[in-house]
Amino acid sequence: MNLPSCRPGTIGEIVRLHAQYYAREWNFGLAFEAKVARELSAFLTGFRPDHDFFAAEWDDQGRLAGTISLEAPLADEPMAHLRWFIVSDTTRGSGLGQRLLQAALAHADAQRFSAIYLTTFDGLGPARKLYERAGFVLVSEAAEDQWQGGVREQRFERHIAHAETPEDQDA
Repeated sequence: MNLPSCRPGTIGEIVRLHAQYYAREWNFGLAFEAKVARELSAFLTGFRPDHDFFAAEWDDQGRLAGTISLEAPLADEPMAHLRWFIVSDTTRGSGLGQRLLQAALAHADAQRFSAIYLTTFDGLGPARKLYERAGFVLVSEAAEDQWQGGVREQRFERHIAHAETPEDQDA
């Protein structure tokens, strides 16, 4: 499978961006880095081109500027899952995050996904504002910490009401 925005080293670069940022800002360690690497690798190797979404943007020097992924609903999870959304330190504040998020949401709308969820944690104010502007709502908060960084986990959801099309009415 060939994803247009993937190039040799993409997985490693995404893991590096996450590991460096979250170690520096939140003191996350090896468990977090390994989790990102393991789950991202599984997602990209099992990528379903007609359902899933992946975007990565690279700067003029060939460095990863930002990335986002959207895992289409699965049998055991009826909502799409927004994941691995990050921008590099040098592009933070440039609008790249907004563009990446809008591209993922446009894919979700084109696929007619009824809902999207993401998990994050308390303390990421700029990201939360971006999610809320895009229609995500905080639906739960818990002491659970899947990243092993000592944070309070949050779940945001965005529910989409699609208008019926003539094809829907004929079904």
